[in-house]
Amino acid sequence: MYRITKQFAFSASHQLLRVPEGHPCSRLHGHNYIVEVELIGEELNSAGFVRDYLELAELKSYIDDELDHRHLNDVLGDDMVTAEKMAKHLYDWAVARWPEVSAMRVSETPKTWAEYRPTPAAG
Repeated sequence: MYRITKQFAFSASHQLLRVPEGHPCSRLHGHNYIVEVELIGEELNSAGFVRDYLELAELKSYIDDELDHRHLNDVLGDDMVTAEKMAKHLYDWAVARWPEVSAMRVSETPKTWAEYRPTPAAG
């Protein structure tokens, strides 16, 4: 199995409105997010790639145009925009374009990551 990843970055704000009173994340705050998309394949294409990294420019455009320097609660219409939910949102967006997408990771800080990876279908 071949596995490739590519990272993207953006800055945005959010607020977690359902955490307990006094929780620091209940205040409006921002992060310098890192997004990592993972793609897998049993075979390589005729150019020798799982997928050409240049094709993933569409994900960069989506991040830059829709998420970068935005308030994520407004963009996603959710009062709990967590890294976990961002990972799922970005996974759904990417897998609709590239079936080789196997996981999406989102980091809010250098020491934390959330990942969405669907459970493999029973076969």
